[in-house]
Amino acid sequence: MLEYAGARATAARARGERRTEATSLVRRLDWLLLGGVAGLVAYGLWAIGGITRADVPGDPDYFVVRQAVFAALGSAAALAALLIDPDVYRRWRRLIYGSTVVLIGLVYVLGTVTRGSKRWLDVGFTEFQPSEFGKLFFVLALAGFLADRRGRVGEGGTVLAAVGLALVPIGLVFLQPDFGTALVYGAALAGVLLVAGTRWVHLAVLGAVALVGAVAILWVLPALDAPLLKPYQTARLTAFTDPGRDPGNLTYNLNQSKLAVGAGGLRGRGVENSTQTNFDYLPEHRTDFAFASLAEQRGFLGASVLLCLYLLVLWRGLRIIPSARDSFAAIVAGGIVFALLFQLFVNIGMTMGIAPITGIPLPFVSVGGSSMIANLLAVGVLQSIAIRGRGSARA
Repeated sequence: MLEYAGARATAARARGERRTEATSLVRRLDWLLLGGVAGLVAYGLWAIGGITRADVPGDPDYFVVRQAVFAALGSAAALAALLIDPDVYRRWRRLIYGSTVVLIGLVYVLGTVTRGSKRWLDVGFTEFQPSEFGKLFFVLALAGFLADRRGRVGEGGTVLAAVGLALVPIGLVFLQPDFGTALVYGAALAGVLLVAGTRWVHLAVLGAVALVGAVAILWVLPALDAPLLKPYQTARLTAFTDPGRDPGNLTYNLNQSKLAVGAGGLRGRGVENSTQTNFDYLPEHRTDFAFASLAEQRGFLGASVLLCLYLLVLWRGLRIIPSARDSFAAIVAGGIVFALLFQLFVNIGMTMGIAPITGIPLPFVSVGGSSMIANLLAVGVLQSIAIRGRGSARA
């Protein structure tokens, strides 16, 4: 009888400890980050509801309902990531890296061709884009590699080894071809190297090499009749440098995007009167050029609300870096935030003609299940780092 009572007391204490731990985790959440992301998802769904209203005859809510389902799946993934200690990713970094390379490589064998590129795997009810999830897994793997060599990050050999590891997934994505996502991987690499403490001279050399490579790919190799990209891809990437020169009408998307942004004015044309979007004059208006459609329908004020939400999320993400529990967590947070910032700058910039057209989606807004789930999963990892930060651990 005494043993039974003792067992019941032990079980009750265990339940109480679990409830206390769960309450403590909830209390340590970054609520501003959570609110900013929730606002982005909700605002994005509202925007997509107007942008895609004329896309499917007889079913104006098709894309917004579909996007809401992906947002729910992404929220579940974020919750799961929140409960996982970041040290788990560090211990399994080799498996994460290998799985990322294998998944991206599978696209070449099993992938479906869409618009001349192999980027998606058909999983029955939808298409799955491994490179979108690879953005996060890429950061986790590289952060683990650099954190394990924390005392040698200033050495050129360590930097070259990290770059060598990064070039494998970057090269696989580039050859799909998906130049835009490859650039995001490059931005994430720059972020993790910077936060890890790489010397400025090494970063400068890597930046110079990247610049020379871009010039060679976009201008030198095509001039030598040995292009790595297809002509239409090169034209899209270089059009913003000389928008007045367009002999083959290859910058049609850029011109229509700028028209849509300018037509929105201060308050926007509204859903019914947005001709660029409703009549499909602006291609890819629900994916790559979602920001241009939003600007046409909701104007400067509507676009500003979205930008403010992005700034809130970026600010909270940057605050997580110095408060992270250890170097690995800080490097992961830095890689995630840098990759998000780069995607925002390029996507919004390309709609206004100040950045190259790369096909990078607008996070939390552009229609696409892989992008939505992967971005929310990354936010879950950020929250996991936040609740286990140095200040939280001391408390």
